[in-house]
Amino acid sequence: MPGLSITVIQNGKIRFKNGYGYCNLEEKSKVDVTNTVFRIASISKCITGLALAKMAEEGILNFDDSVYTYLPDYPKKGLDITLRQLAGHTAGIRAYRGKEYALNKNLTIKDSLSLFQDDPLQFNPGEGYLYNSFDFALLSRVMEVASGIPFEIYVKENVLEPIGLKCTFTPEEINGKTVDFTTRALELASFYTKTRNGFKEAVAVNNQYKLAGGGYLSTSMDVAKLGHYIMEKQNAENPFLREILKSQYVNGNPTYYGMGFQVSLDKAGRRFFGHVGNSVGAYSNFFCYSKTETVISILVNCTDPKIQLELDEMVNCILAEK
Repeated sequence: MPGLSITVIQNGKIRFKNGYGYCNLEEKSKVDVTNTVFRIASISKCITGLALAKMAEEGILNFDDSVYTYLPDYPKKGLDITLRQLAGHTAGIRAYRGKEYALNKNLTIKDSLSLFQDDPLQFNPGEGYLYNSFDFALLSRVMEVASGIPFEIYVKENVLEPIGLKCTFTPEEINGKTVDFTTRALELASFYTKTRNGFKEAVAVNNQYKLAGGGYLSTSMDVAKLGHYIMEKQNAENPFLREILKSQYVNGNPTYYGMGFQVSLDKAGRRFFGHVGNSVGAYSNFFCYSKTETVISILVNCTDPKIQLELDEMVNCILAEK
């Protein structure tokens, strides 16, 4: 891998933090755990899940509302689609096709719906499970219509700022250079793809339209703070938080996915919530173990570097230590 950043928070305290390798191979600039900003890929869904819970708590929407309540012009499929189904990947909307995974078009969230809205559903809503990011594109459009403000603004004001995630950004903020990285001593990681001969620069993408499902950028420290915040609120028995961290069921069987969160057991049988992410120029792990109040955040600046087995072993070592 080119570079890796890891942060571990346990019992509310930073237990370990370190950066390895380079955020830029050509310049040999090293990864800094606090200041190197990576794409966090599908960990973005966790941020969206929290925003959805906040909207439900405020009475802006309900988890089981119909998409058509907010988007009456969205193509009718003959079947209803709920927000819960979108957030839990049981709505039947298709996954990426062809080059859509690495799309480099300047699309708004609203415009992006045209990519998939006219395609048939893969199954009747609620009767299957298909992980994809288009679910979250549609969900984020509903959320901004329901709140009356752009999705990214609602998230910033109601999730990022209250938690204190000062190093978490949208692609638009990065590309538009509205964030002064120099003054804040931040550095944006370069994005790479693994080849037989090493690493090459990843293709250019524009992830703004799929912000909710895989577009945010952050540091491993901020991601760990996110996990710590969720654990604190979870311990306070927030009913809306409990709901998004509860596995959905299809035909009586758990999907091991809540609303924006993987909710499962690791290979050692330990219960966790969080997310694994993979996008162009990025790979990420975010694991929260409530039993030991441990949060592990790992970010890598490379498209799927095929190191999950090694990362699993790293997690095992962390959790095995007294």
